[in-house]
Amino acid sequence: MSASSAPTIPSHRSALQLRPLALAISLMLGAGLAHAADAPDEDSTLPVITVTGAHEDAYTTRKSASASKLDLSLRETPQSVSVVTRAQMDDFRLDNVNKVLAQTTGVTVEAVETDRTYYTARGYDITNFQYDGVGIPFIFGNVMGDLDTAIYDRVDVVRGANGLISSTGNPSATINFVRKRPTEGLAASAALTLGSWSNRRLDADVSTPLSADGKVSARFVAAHQEGDSYLDRYSPSKDIAYAVVEAKLTNDTTLTAGHTYQKTRAKGGMWGALPMYYSDGTQTSYPISTSTSADWSRWNTETNSTFAELEHRFNADWSVKSTLTYTKANSNSQLFYVYGSPDRATGDGLFSYPSKYNSSNEQSLADISAKGKFTLGGRQHDLTFGASWSESKLHDVSYYGQGIGTALPNGTAFDGSYPLPTFDASTDGSAYSDKRKNAFVAARFNLADNTKLLAGVNAAKVDGTGESYGVAKSKSQSDTTPYVGLVYDINRYVSAYGSYAEIFNPQSETDANRQTLDAATGKSMELGVKGELFDGRLNLSGAVFKIRQQNVAEAAGTTADFKTIYQGVDSESKGYELEASGELARGWQASAGYAQLRIKGNDGNDARTFIPRKQFHVSTTYLVPAVPKLKVGANLTWQDEIHLTVSDAVTLRQGAYAQLGLMASYDLTKNVSLSLNLNNVTDKKHLTSLYWDQSLYAAGRNGSATLSWKY
Repeated sequence: MSASSAPTIPSHRSALQLRPLALAISLMLGAGLAHAADAPDEDSTLPVITVTGAHEDAYTTRKSASASKLDLSLRETPQSVSVVTRAQMDDFRLDNVNKVLAQTTGVTVEAVETDRTYYTARGYDITNFQYDGVGIPFIFGNVMGDLDTAIYDRVDVVRGANGLISSTGNPSATINFVRKRPTEGLAASAALTLGSWSNRRLDADVSTPLSADGKVSARFVAAHQEGDSYLDRYSPSKDIAYAVVEAKLTNDTTLTAGHTYQKTRAKGGMWGALPMYYSDGTQTSYPISTSTSADWSRWNTETNSTFAELEHRFNADWSVKSTLTYTKANSNSQLFYVYGSPDRATGDGLFSYPSKYNSSNEQSLADISAKGKFTLGGRQHDLTFGASWSESKLHDVSYYGQGIGTALPNGTAFDGSYPLPTFDASTDGSAYSDKRKNAFVAARFNLADNTKLLAGVNAAKVDGTGESYGVAKSKSQSDTTPYVGLVYDINRYVSAYGSYAEIFNPQSETDANRQTLDAATGKSMELGVKGELFDGRLNLSGAVFKIRQQNVAEAAGTTADFKTIYQGVDSESKGYELEASGELARGWQASAGYAQLRIKGNDGNDARTFIPRKQFHVSTTYLVPAVPKLKVGANLTWQDEIHLTVSDAVTLRQGAYAQLGLMASYDLTKNVSLSLNLNNVTDKKHLTSLYWDQSLYAAGRNGSATLSWKY
């Protein structure tokens, strides 16, 4: 079979990532030195900086600006917000973004490949990632590499259309990563982790004053991880480094600058995944370790991101903050894709598609916002406004290998034996840019002692030029989207709220007439009740939502020269979510959530059936009163059945399944503790996703043992 007659395959830019839960027995050694100069007596509480950062031992947060740029409690925010704190990440070893989001209410991690991932919420792809409340949508719609969580204090997830500070994207969710910052005084820690499949991890975290008066301080975080995996031939490794310096120029002005570096190397990384159906239409099944990678496959990514932040407080009520960010992400790979439908008896029917791929993605961002208070009608209200500008540039090239279409009989698709070809059969690629400008204004009106109205608008303009794999990426689209939310305090503990937000998503896909599709538009409506108990240590919420998305680009066939054509489709998602996070009782922390939804397409039938309709998760830890130094815990995730209809004759299915994890930690001394983690206790084999008609199986039973020391 020639390259020109090969079926459509996932592009380098739209593949998925598998982030397996590693089967690990790990040993972690941490060292901490906190506020040595002002150490309190032994009976007082000593704040300690561990390898994962300064934190309270809590599973919730008291304030979040992720939904509006206003520092509001979760109860005061008229939208669903989930928080994964540093404490929860530490307790359950959530050391990458996939693991964090898998423990978040209503979020699905679509992991099909080894080194790229899609995420969904409320039925739609998540395309907005932010850092400290500032960010722009993905260029590709997916995450490349293994994003580590060592540098974050917490992760906020705002579900629905975050119309105030994310005016473009899908009405799914916005993920806001809150980075670690310098702490007061000197603090340091280190950690060493040893695991199964020869996994090793080294962490370090240091915060220190740089001036005698403490007005200049810095924090440094570094991590290195390497090892093998449960997949044949797959050996990932990564290095992470983060440095941030904070200088108080005056009592009211603070300048912060930081840089993040991450390099991920994956030997034996997969492009695409396992063929999921035989030539007779029945579903395939493979050993859990099966991989389609070749011995020479590799996938390396490197990201450098620098930011500068200047914040000035004019008085007790008003402040302004400006941020500049520059990020450059490079990727280089040699990959082996396998396509076709094997014969059930012989295994024949699979073919080769080797390719080499390099890319460079640069993103520049400028953001400025102000917030403060004003008086109107005898009451004090909140106001925030701002503007941002961003530019993303992508250059990539694919070098296609000799031998595309070579038959792979007798299991050679899975043994890694395909020889390294020369990558000179042909080339193709992309060169395009994306510019976005937006401005927003919002006010939180104090209508009555128990009633607050949050209202605002966001105006955005997006321009794109260039082409990708022979298809024009030109677009020039703009829109103004409103946001309104009302919160009514039923009593001092419980509030009811409603919100409405719109969002628009510029598109460059073309239809059968080679005309660029108009922007997709969406709206999100939500009603809910929130509770705040135990002085804010426990947050409860329940919400019903309805989302409509119009004119979303969907593949509708190919042209004679194998270019994909698109059509705009409409859909509707509705459902409800329940969540609890924080301290249920003294020493008992928990984060739990249940989400249920239904998605309908143009024809009124179920759409995007690869997304589970019902999901549940819970993570909880308990300090045993009879043994004060012992903490025990468990986490559980469950989802119902999913399926993907490939054709009238082929439907792929993954039944409902649950994964159980257990943990325990014990303070051996004041400075030394031992913790044990065991994941997927029931050793349930299941597919990681049905986002495509190829997939992988999840790792089997896995665990870790951690020994830490801090002072």
